Amino acid sequence: MISEQHQLMEPLQELEQVLGDWARYEASVSLGDLRTDRDKRNMVLHALLVAIQACIDIAHRLIAQHRLRHPATYRETFEVLAEANIIPLELADRMADLAGFRNVLVHIYWRLDIQRVYEVLQQERQTVTAFRDLVQGMLALQDHVT
Repeated sequence: MISEQHQLMEPLQELEQVLGDWARYEASVSLGDLRTDRDKRNMVLHALLVAIQACIDIAHRLIAQHRLRHPATYRETFEVLAEANIIPLELADRMADLAGFRNVLVHIYWRLDIQRVYEVLQQERQTVTAFRDLVQGMLALQDHVT
């Protein structure tokens, strides 16, 4: 049987890598680039999508490990974690918003609001980083206890 920590390591490693990409794009890709450079736009969209999806995957694994109720939507995934006091409500709300943004990226990509994409690129990496840090802290605590 795979340990609970091991189940979280793969998406955490992917998240760590893509956060590096996100930081580079945040520093180097302008709103104008997103509007006019298809390659840069696709790089940014992919990084945002992978980062958010990794967080959703981590959240689902935490829900399973803690035997919490099954969320009906990706947005609700983070609400379930907040209800169980695994993550703070404010972080859950921001992550839920990112899960909703992920759905737009996947399902309505042809009508993307590029201004909103740029805002997420510039403002939400710290939200994802806070979620990652919290999960890593939980793992470190579990590792210390065992």
